[in-house]
Amino acid sequence: MKLTTAGESHGKALTGIIEGLPSNLKLNTEEINNLLALRQSGYGRGARQKIERDRIEILSGMRNGFTLGSPLAFLIINKDYENWREYMSPENCDTSKRVLTRVRPGHADLTGIIKYDQSDARNVLERASARETAVRVAAGSVFIQYLRNFGVEISGYVKNVCGIADESVYTFKEIGKAKQEPLFMLNSEKQEEAMRLLDKFKEEGDTAGGVIEIRVNGLKSGFGSCMQYSTKLDAILCAAAMSVQAIKGVEIGLGFKAANLAGSKVHDEIFYKDNRFCRETNNAGGIEGGMSNGEEIVLRAAMKPIPTLMKGLKTVDYLTKKPATAAGERSDVAAVCAAEIVLESAVACALAEIVSARLGGDNMREQLERYKNLR
Repeated sequence: MKLTTAGESHGKALTGIIEGLPSNLKLNTEEINNLLALRQSGYGRGARQKIERDRIEILSGMRNGFTLGSPLAFLIINKDYENWREYMSPENCDTSKRVLTRVRPGHADLTGIIKYDQSDARNVLERASARETAVRVAAGSVFIQYLRNFGVEISGYVKNVCGIADESVYTFKEIGKAKQEPLFMLNSEKQEEAMRLLDKFKEEGDTAGGVIEIRVNGLKSGFGSCMQYSTKLDAILCAAAMSVQAIKGVEIGLGFKAANLAGSKVHDEIFYKDNRFCRETNNAGGIEGGMSNGEEIVLRAAMKPIPTLMKGLKTVDYLTKKPATAAGERSDVAAVCAAEIVLESAVACALAEIVSARLGGDNMREQLERYKNLR
């Protein structure tokens, strides 16, 4: 499977093409739209979310609710394009009215201008924008629905907002309730404290990041490989998570904590009960030797604060080379809830590719039979 995306933040639309989906996969477009809505939710989001009401339009690859085996092409209309048409139209627009040269620290502006030989950061930031993740969430829902056929479920929650951390351990069932909360946090006291902090940051024109935990439940052992570095499951999942805008760190299982403990406190002892191998702990986060081991996959990602600050940071004007205050764009105070949804989608995309590659086959019947026969 392969996902390709295209589109600018304030362009006509965002588009995606998924290649390699098996035929006869039943898709629920309302489930896709519901996940798109969740991506736009969460405490601390900005005004753009009030403009856009993202909905998927499937163009090809599906008939009467079932995939055909051909590429699935879809789009999401940018409603805000009508406010930007005269500056962002592919043809005959006045680019001089929306020039951005006061490049923003922490964003793609300066490096992108140099790399792509531009004089206006707008030609870079429109694609670098996290608006692109709407396509990945739409595709992510497709992959989530695909994986569910094999009994594989993905969920997550917010563990930390700008240092306000929830160190509790939750079951997979418990974290399913997180999306009913304004900040996707499960500890109400920590959540209220974090919301107060975000209110303070909003008044000050500042932004916040956080830590998100993603879980995968129900995946059988043996996905990924120890035979080539490029096929290790943890490497692939970490790369998928790091591809999400603003993610600066990823860990699996104990992650960095494992470096501070003795081996006897880290490695999960193996038992044989009820005719199956099992572990009583899951410090490895469900992955050993680059392969799934049948336990829950546990992945955490650290999101940096959004680089667009309303108060602006010190920078330099790219054209004049003189000191300036970074340009302000409509921004969120925090987008950790959106990041949680996007991370679920990114993980689903990577897993779907790994699962389909191992199972082979052109249709869902073949793949379901082959998955059933795996140990």
